[in-house]
Amino acid sequence: MIVFRIISLGFIFIGLIMLLITKFISRKNNNFPRENNNNHNFCFLIPARYESKVIEDLLVSIKNQTIMVNMKDVYVIVESKNDETVNICKRYGATVVIRRYLELQRKGYALDEAVKFILSKNKHYDAYFIFDADNVLDKNYLKNMLPVYDKGYDLASGYRNCKNGNKSVIAACSALTFSLVNTVFNDKKNKKTKNITFSGTGFYIRGDLIEKWQGYPFHSLTEDYELSSYATLKNLTTYYNIDSVFYDEQPLRFKDTINQRIRWIRGYFDVRKMYTKKILKSLDKNNLNNGSKIDESIGIIPFIFMVVGLVTWFLSLVFFTSYYFFINDKAWKFYLLELIVFLLIIYLTMVVMTFVILMIEGKKIDLSFKSRIKAMIINPIFMISYVPCAIKALTSKEVKWTRVNHGN
Repeated sequence: MIVFRIISLGFIFIGLIMLLITKFISRKNNNFPRENNNNHNFCFLIPARYESKVIEDLLVSIKNQTIMVNMKDVYVIVESKNDETVNICKRYGATVVIRRYLELQRKGYALDEAVKFILSKNKHYDAYFIFDADNVLDKNYLKNMLPVYDKGYDLASGYRNCKNGNKSVIAACSALTFSLVNTVFNDKKNKKTKNITFSGTGFYIRGDLIEKWQGYPFHSLTEDYELSSYATLKNLTTYYNIDSVFYDEQPLRFKDTINQRIRWIRGYFDVRKMYTKKILKSLDKNNLNNGSKIDESIGIIPFIFMVVGLVTWFLSLVFFTSYYFFINDKAWKFYLLELIVFLLIIYLTMVVMTFVILMIEGKKIDLSFKSRIKAMIINPIFMISYVPCAIKALTSKEVKWTRVNHGN
C-alpha cells in the first residue's frame, strides 16, 4: 500500500510544482492592442441546423439591441430550404445561407461556408460576431462590446450566462463549467493581457482577419479552442468582456452532457496535437505574448497529474478493501473506512469549490437560490464524471459531433 501512496503523492506533487512554476515564469505579459478600431460595420453568423424552436428569440434579441443592427447583416446558416428556420428568418429580414457540403458536419465548416458566401459578394465587415441559435443577447450586448472593439482587440468574448439553469440541476452544473472557464480563468488572464480561452459562442473576430483567412479555417471538434490556440500562436489580442451578456441554453439531461464533454475532451487533445509544438517553437522571452504561450504550452497537464494521483489513490483503496474482504481479513474494514473518508474529502472539497464559484458569480449568473443549493450538491459528481468522459474520449477510435436538441 505504501508504494501506491508514494506514487499517488508523487503525481500530485509533480502537478502542483508544474502549476507553481508555470504561474511564476508566465507572470509577465504585455500583449496590448496596438491600434484602435473606428468603423462599426458588423455582421452576425449563426449556425442553425433545424433550430426553429429557438432561433426567433435570438433574432428578436439582435433586433432589439440598443445599437441598431441591419438584419440583412445577420447570416443564419441552415442545411435545407425546407427547414422552418428559413421562414422565421425571412420574417425578421435575416439573410439565410444554405449549406452545400453537408458531409462536413461540424460548426467550423458551417461558419466557413457562410464566410465564403459573404466574401463572394464582395462584402466587407469590420467584425464578425458568432452566436449559436439557442443564444439570446442582452439588449446592451453590442453597446457594451463597442468600447472593447474600439480599443483594437482582435477578438473578444462576452459573458456567457445560462437561460435554462433553473429547469435542471444538470443544466446548472453545465453552466458552472463556463463560469469556471470565464469568471475564474479568463478574467484573471484579462488582467495580465494574456490570451483568453474562447468557449463556443458569443464572441467577435476582427474582419480583416477573416478576410486574410478567406474563410473560417477552424474545423476541429472544438473549433473554439482551436481559435484560442491560433490566437496565442499568432499573438492576437483577446479580451473577456463581462459587461456584454448573452444567454446560452445548457443540456437538461446528463446523457447529453456526457456526449458533449467527450467531444470537448477529444477535441481539446486533437487541437493540442496541432498547436503545442508550434507554440513551443515560438517561445521567446522578448515576445510580448510569451506568458500566454507558456500557459498554452503547459495547458491542463498539471491538473492531469493531480487527477491521476487521486485516481491512483482511490483505486488502490478499492483494491485493498476488496482483497482483504475476500481473504476474510479484518483489515478490509480499515481500508473501507479510509476509502469513505477519502471520497468524503474529495466531495466536500468540490462542494467548497462550487460554493466559491457561485460566490464569485454572485447575482450575475441566472440561477435561483434553490438551483444554487442543488448545484452545490450535484456539481462535485458532475465534475468527477469528467474522468470517465476523458477515458472514453481518449480510448475511442473516433468521436463524432452529435446534435443536442434545443428548445425542449
